[in-house]
This record gives sequence, structure tokens and C-alpha cells, in this order.
Amino acid sequence: MLQTFGYISAILSLIMIIPYVKDIFYGTTKPERASWFIWTVLTSIAFFSQLSKGATDSLWLSAGQTFAVLIVFLLSIKYGVGGLTKRDLRALVASGIGLVIWYFTNEALWALLVTVAIDGIGTYLTVLKAYKEPETETLSTFAISGTSGVFGALSVGSFNPILLIYPLYIIVANYTIGGAILLGKNRQRAEF
Repeated sequence: MLQTFGYISAILSLIMIIPYVKDIFYGTTKPERASWFIWTVLTSIAFFSQLSKGATDSLWLSAGQTFAVLIVFLLSIKYGVGGLTKRDLRALVASGIGLVIWYFTNEALWALLVTVAIDGIGTYLTVLKAYKEPETETLSTFAISGTSGVFGALSVGSFNPILLIYPLYIIVANYTIGGAILLGKNRQRAEF
């Protein structure tokens, strides 16, 4: 059953980009470049740090997430927004500092914790954008991605905090972005 949960998390991680990519090509979704760059680097680190800590079935989540965010990042280069604002550059510098700290600790757990903290920076950028411009994000993508985190957490199979950190973070981050989209849409309706 754990393997099935792992597969479901990976499938959802891949399916989540379908509506997002479709909306990018329709011109309605504008990915935040700095966020997707940060997420691409960090999902790769999460994958390898979980692998080194013995993850098996739960690896499917981080593998699927890594592939999906890489595709969106590559599309964001042409179709996205941001990436060079002062806020984006500060986030990228903070992310770089976190990676250096992780490099010198040389411990997979620290890598994972630093990854989640830095990933939170990318999430913060997208939460702000999603609230201010909810029409430029695809709600279903973040709902599906958060749900992939649920199945990723279930695939761990036991209470192992090291292996649960990343899937639980995926749940919180993606549902928070989804919440920002909904709050932004409600705010816009109230203004009209």
C-alpha cells in the first residue's frame, strides 16, 4: 500500500502541471520566475537528501515534484514574470546563503531543513503574487500539488520526521498558495 501512495503522489505531482502549462500557453498564468527557479533547485536537493536518508516509496513525490517544477521554470523564462526585482534578488541571495550553510554542514537532515526554509522563500514570493494577482495563477495546480504531498506523507508508512518533513511542507506550501489565490479573488470581488 505504501508503494501505491508513493506512485499516487508522483502521478499527482506530474498531473499538477497540466492545467498550469495549459494556462501559461493561454496567457492567463504567469509563473513567478524566482519562485520556480528556487523550487527547481530545492526539489532536487530534497530528492537527493531523502534518498541518502533511506527514503524509498516517498521518493516518488520529490521525483515528480522536481520534474514538474523544472518544466514550469523553463517555461517561466519566456512566459513568466519577476526574477530581477529587488525582492526576487533578496530571495535568491537568501537561498544561496542557505545552500552554502547546508554545504558546510554536509548532513542530509540539515540539507532538508535548509531546503524547506529556502523553499519557503519561493513560496512567499508566489503567495504575495497570488494574492495581488490571483488571475495569474492556476488554483488547481496548487490543490493537486498539496494533495500529492498528502499521499507522499502516507507513503512514508511510519512516524519518521526526517522523511515526513518534505511531504508535510509540500502540503502546507501548496495549500497556502491556493488559499492566497482564493483570498485574492475574494478581495477583487469585494473591490468591484
